[in-house]
Amino acid sequence: MPYEWTSSQDDPQVRLTLWPHRSLPRRGFAAFVLATFTLITVPLYPLLGTVVLWGLLPFLMLALAGVWWGLEHSYRSANITEVLEIGPEMIHLVRTNPRGDVQDWDCNRYWAKATMHPTGGPVAHYITLKGRGREVEIGAFLSEGERRVLYGELTDALRPPGPMAG
Repeated sequence: MPYEWTSSQDDPQVRLTLWPHRSLPRRGFAAFVLATFTLITVPLYPLLGTVVLWGLLPFLMLALAGVWWGLEHSYRSANITEVLEIGPEMIHLVRTNPRGDVQDWDCNRYWAKATMHPTGGPVAHYITLKGRGREVEIGAFLSEGERRVLYGELTDALRPPGPMAG
């Protein structure tokens, strides 16, 4: 899953890091562009030494540049990270957007509440955190199944660490 829970034995704080799933890693990106280049040039071999080659070559290279740009744009737009730190008393969420701007939210752990919206959100099973008069989304880029699992883990992590005194 494109998220990870981390904690240490000497620190009571738990950290959740989320990122979008990438089905094509950088190495696969390079292989795909190379394969596209190879397949685009195959029809040009019989045209070597003719004027027609120079008429077709710019259009084929433009198509290759379009594939490169499209994949590169996809990588840049998926450069999102969300980090949720759950401490004994406070919760802090930091979202870094593709252009580098940072959004953050914090709340007292006691008042924080995770909510799943099965319908009505931008995606099915939309997860929000609510506290301090604000409601923020978390993990909207995850798949529906991943959001369901995350919601269960998130509600468990938000529970108070020990029995309530009273």
